[in-house]
Amino acid sequence: MQDLLNSLGISDNLFNYVLMPLLIFIARIGDVSINTLRIMFMMNGKKNIVPILGFFEAMIWLLAIGQIFQNVNNPLSYIAYAGGFATGTYVGMTLDEKLALGRVLVRVITPHPLPELIEFMKEKNYRFTNVGAEGRYGKVNLLFTVMKRDQLQEYISKVKEIDEKAFYTIESVKRVSEEELNVVEDKTGFTSRFFSKART
Repeated sequence: MQDLLNSLGISDNLFNYVLMPLLIFIARIGDVSINTLRIMFMMNGKKNIVPILGFFEAMIWLLAIGQIFQNVNNPLSYIAYAGGFATGTYVGMTLDEKLALGRVLVRVITPHPLPELIEFMKEKNYRFTNVGAEGRYGKVNLLFTVMKRDQLQEYISKVKEIDEKAFYTIESVKRVSEEELNVVEDKTGFTSRFFSKART
């Protein structure tokens, strides 16, 4: 290793205090980002891809922590390790938002009539349930629907357009009883799904 570095004109100081911390930083970004994706796929029941992501996550982490132990006297290694973890968390959350995988249950509560919203949902072929309920200030409409996460923004925008003060809650859904196109992702394979989402 030392001979290789010397042949490339890389000094010990450059390697120990610049290149090695940089490699640790990048490795941590990689394994923490993969960890975020692994949890996301696990929550959505993607049993085929989760073990593969777990393998690469553990491998990258071992490489990073191994370099830490080999450079225990180098404070920059610790800074790079922590900085990579923080950056990887941000990158992972960004990927989660961009991919928008999975499904969500949305509840909308409003005292206003919802014929316009219901018509919108019928046009989009959403499955929904609308029930009358009693709220703090009187009668309300309670609307339930399950949709893909990538459809959520459009739906919430429509809700606010109809009633900007409407109360709504959103929670993740792991599985539904009926596999319909407006609820469950197209099963065209992980690769096409992943990269098509990443480009949007």
